[in-house]
Amino acid sequence: MNDKQHTIKAPVTVSGIGLHTGVVSNMTFKPAPINHGYKFQRIDLPGKPVVAADVDNVVDLSRGTTIEQNGARVHTVEHTLAALVGLQIDNVLIELDGPEPPIMDGSSIEFVKPLQEVGLEEQNALRNYFEISKGLSYKDDSRGVEIAGLPLDDYRLTAMVDYNSPILGSQHASITSFDQFVEEIAPCRTFVFLHELEALYKQNLIKGGDLDNAIVIVDRVVQEDELNHLSDLLQKPKVEVKEEGILNNTELRFKNEPARHKLLDLIGDLALIGRPIKGQILAARPGHAANIAFAKKVKRMIHEATIKNVPTYDPKKKPVMDINQISATLPHRYPFLLIDKIIHLDETTVTGVKNITMNEPFFQGHFPGNPVLPGVIQIEAMAQTGGILVLNTVENPDDYWTYFLGIDKCRFKRKVIPGDTIIFKCELLAPIKRGIAKMSGQAFVAGQLVMEAEMSASIVKKDA
Repeated sequence: MNDKQHTIKAPVTVSGIGLHTGVVSNMTFKPAPINHGYKFQRIDLPGKPVVAADVDNVVDLSRGTTIEQNGARVHTVEHTLAALVGLQIDNVLIELDGPEPPIMDGSSIEFVKPLQEVGLEEQNALRNYFEISKGLSYKDDSRGVEIAGLPLDDYRLTAMVDYNSPILGSQHASITSFDQFVEEIAPCRTFVFLHELEALYKQNLIKGGDLDNAIVIVDRVVQEDELNHLSDLLQKPKVEVKEEGILNNTELRFKNEPARHKLLDLIGDLALIGRPIKGQILAARPGHAANIAFAKKVKRMIHEATIKNVPTYDPKKKPVMDINQISATLPHRYPFLLIDKIIHLDETTVTGVKNITMNEPFFQGHFPGNPVLPGVIQIEAMAQTGGILVLNTVENPDDYWTYFLGIDKCRFKRKVIPGDTIIFKCELLAPIKRGIAKMSGQAFVAGQLVMEAEMSASIVKKDA
């Protein structure tokens, strides 16, 4: 799994008919900045409204996942989102000149191929993983559906389907590494049972459905007059049934292609959580309604964790900036360079790490028999962390100084001692104007808030 965020190197467009709306549209994937996430933009509507790929924006689950925001609706987003997740792309703007992404061949592979062709671009920010910390589950006993999430330092998914069908039987599919996605999951097409077809047409769905973009499973004996009726319904000169029960001699790409497609749908629907996940997902008879219900439970878990506002730190991961890169940005030197790593940096937020050891020079005189990190040192270390954020907003940061202007609402919650690792998080309170930056800062040790303050600073050009 990638440590850093990625976007694509250049725009790329795909075109085709929408599965349910039957409307032909062009969809363009465009590079997007750090922490942008996945967003659709309906460029065919007045004002070109943007629809964030967020589970809170789901408005319909009729044989697909539909999202709506700012008066704009986008149908059947799951195959598009699955392609992005499977390629570990984090930030993309998806321009669409119609109400629905093209269905293509009913899988994600026709999105994956052009995205691979333009290539991925690594961005200078760590991926904001949400790690499932405890088991959670969703159950719908009436449908025999269950989805469970378990802690795991990776992302693995397993889906099992059992429709009491002699054609499908019981099937399962798994993905244990994103290396499997392109070859083993992305090509798997959507499917429908023959007995559902006419009902779906009557519900004003699958207007763009075709035997070229879906597998039709025949789960009962079909008479010639019904096949003729299906020919008219699907606007085909002739349809027929293979011995194994697939309409019109469609060859399966995998023996368990339906289960693999359910896994693909699950990946796409869970993308609406809004963050890459670490955890093991086990799904029995999943569908869009269950996927979204489970995704909402995960998002609630994220919200509960976010309330604590504690940044996570994994010392095994490569930092955004190491001590050499920090030294190249800040003018401070021994014994007053107080930040060891920067583990997150974007346009508005920065997170830094300082390891406290007994070798710090101030411990010789500051309570030598009871070493406690001085509060002024904590403030200075947090200010240096904020300085990285401020200097990141200007070109040629070597040409600028940053100076303290003020400290407000400073509170020390508990003492910090040798052996502690202190995590500083600074966030801009407003856009920088006239060289003045205002930010809030927090310091954490072992997940507990130890200090907080609001700070202001000025950015001054060295030759000014």
